[in-house]
Amino acid sequence: MPVLGFAGNNLSEDNQIENYRRENSTAQPGWSGTYGEDSAETGFSAEPSRGQPSGDGQLGRIESGQSGQEDRQLGVQVGRRGEDRDRRLGGLVSRCANPQCDAGWLRFWRRRRLPVFEGGWCCSERCTRTLVTEAVSREVRARGTGVERHHRHRIPLGLLMVERGWINGKQLQEALKMQKAVGAGKLGHWLVRQGSIDEPTVTRAVGTQWGCPVLTVESYSPEALTSIMPRLFLDAFGALPLRVAAGKILYLGFEDRLDPALALAVERMTGLKVESGLVQDSVFRAEHTRTLNAKFPRAQLVDASSAPAIAATLTRTIEKALPVDSRLVRVHDCLWLRMWLRPQQGAVADVDGIRDVIYSAGSS
Repeated sequence: MPVLGFAGNNLSEDNQIENYRRENSTAQPGWSGTYGEDSAETGFSAEPSRGQPSGDGQLGRIESGQSGQEDRQLGVQVGRRGEDRDRRLGGLVSRCANPQCDAGWLRFWRRRRLPVFEGGWCCSERCTRTLVTEAVSREVRARGTGVERHHRHRIPLGLLMVERGWINGKQLQEALKMQKAVGAGKLGHWLVRQGSIDEPTVTRAVGTQWGCPVLTVESYSPEALTSIMPRLFLDAFGALPLRVAAGKILYLGFEDRLDPALALAVERMTGLKVESGLVQDSVFRAEHTRTLNAKFPRAQLVDASSAPAIAATLTRTIEKALPVDSRLVRVHDCLWLRMWLRPQQGAVADVDGIRDVIYSAGSS
C-alpha cells in the first residue's frame, strides 16, 4: 500500500489500518488494499484478490463462509475509517468538474474546496476558466432561439373585446381615434378613459391574448423576493416576483406583456418553476415602484468586448469570491452570473448571501 504524504493524525491512522491488515494477514490471505480516485465513497477499497496464493503456497481461505464474513467486517472497518479521514480532509479527494482536467493525483493535495461553478468543483483556476469559457459560449449561442422571438397575437385586442361583447364597434373606433390623435397611450387606456370598459376587464382581455392568468398582489411582500433577480432586470424588463408557492413555483407578474426569455432565465437560475401572468396596470405600477426601493443583492455591471474577454473576467471574479455555487444564464442581450457566497436556506436565497455580475452580450 503506497504511503501518502498526509500529515499529523491522518498518517498515523493510515498506518493503523496497514498494521491491522498486516496483523491479520495470516487469517486473511490474498487481500490487497488500494487507494485511488476509483474508490466509491471513502477513497480506500479493501478487496480480496481471488485465486492468489498465500505466503505458504496454499490458496487463501477467501472462498470459505467464515473468511468471507471476516473479510466483510474488515472492509466495513476500513471504509468507516476512510470516511472519517475524508471528512477531516474536507473534500481532498473530490472529483474536478472539468472533464479535461489533467491534474491527476496532484488534485488530492490541493486543500481547496471552492469555488463551485454550476454544481461542479473546480480544482484549479485553469479548470474554472475551462468551465466558464464553455458556459459563455453556450449562452452566447443561445441568442435567437425560439424563446427570444417576438410574440405575435392572433387576434388584436380591440377585436377580441368586441367579440367577447365587452365593447361595441363604435366604442372601439372612438378609442382608436383618440389614440391616433394623441400619438401615444395603449388602446386599453383610452377605452378606460372614455368609460367604455373598466381596467380589470382590459387586463383580463390582455391575459386572454397571451393565454396567461391574471395575478393578484395579495399578501405581496417586496423585501421577501428581491433576491430572485437583480434590480436592473426588474426595472428594465418590467417584472414583479409575487410569491413562491410550496417552495417550488414562482409567480412572476408583468404589466401588459409577458417576457418568456426572462422567465426562462429566472427558472434556470433559481431552480423554481416560473408561472407568468399579468397584473392590473395601476396595481403593478404601484407595487413595482415600491419594490425598486427595497434592498437587492449586490450587483456589478461589466463591459466586455468579446466572449473570451467575458470568460476571462468571469474566471477572475469567481476565483476571487470562491462561491459555494455559481451559475451563468443569458437574459436577452445580457449574461447574468450569480454567485452564492454561502449555502442557501430555503427556496429563496438571502439577499446578503449572493452577488450578481451582469455583462452585455449583444456584441459578443
